[in-house]
Amino acid sequence: MQLGRIIRRAFNAVLPPSVFLALTGYFCWQATQGAHGLKSYHEQLHLLDEAHESQANAVTEQAAWRRRVSGLSEGALNADILDERARAMLNLANPNDIVVPYDKHAQLF
Repeated sequence: MQLGRIIRRAFNAVLPPSVFLALTGYFCWQATQGAHGLKSYHEQLHLLDEAHESQANAVTEQAAWRRRVSGLSEGALNADILDERARAMLNLANPNDIVVPYDKHAQLF
């Protein structure tokens, strides 16, 4: 009977603190490594930085396309430059043009 009481007292003295320590350890682990912990928070910050960088790249690309499209408006087109570029790209010449042949490796400008 004496041995049973000693075991029960020891069990009652050890069980509540050990349960409390186990719960504390569980919550500490979840606070650092869990789905909403510090590690996950840093991963989300990294993804947020990547999203901001992607947004900045998209805004830059959008500005470049806006510049290119605004160059296509009627007031921005110069008929002489347009004619010159069309002839250069189509490799055509006007009969009144003076054609100066040049070497393949020569610099034009």
